[in-house]
Amino acid sequence: MSVRDWALRPATDADLEPLVELRAAAMRPDLERLGRWDEHRVRQRMRDAYRAAHTAVVEVPGFPSPAGCLAVRPDEDRPDTVVLEHFYLDPVLHGRGLGTAVLRSALDDVDAAGQAVRLVVLQGSPARRLYERHGFGFASEDPIDVRLYRPPFSRKAVP
Repeated sequence: MSVRDWALRPATDADLEPLVELRAAAMRPDLERLGRWDEHRVRQRMRDAYRAAHTAVVEVPGFPSPAGCLAVRPDEDRPDTVVLEHFYLDPVLHGRGLGTAVLRSALDDVDAAGQAVRLVVLQGSPARRLYERHGFGFASEDPIDVRLYRPPFSRKAVP
């Protein structure tokens, strides 16, 4: 199975429960590390926030779908900004370059529209390094979350 042959497809309402389970699996290590793991809450937060219209499902040939997901939605407070959220990959696929490829694709679309991006990542999450390599910088933090921001067209070279 090569993760180079991935694709994004628009999410549907039928994708919700598989994505809820994907989120739980992807977030469990970081939430346990922070002492915040809650079987019900991790799933309910995805159910409450899910909007199929803003979500894409990552598919990898030979891997059960969904391999991952990503949502990019308008920022209600800033018309020139989008919010990147619900970016999860099946933990089996971590460390293979798939996250980088999916993020690059999403940022290409955002850059073409001339928009800034904001997101939230858990304190200590290895995903923060991925975002920083793609031009995201620190905006603010609290004991649980770090908020990152990427101005329009600021992509840094990624090896």
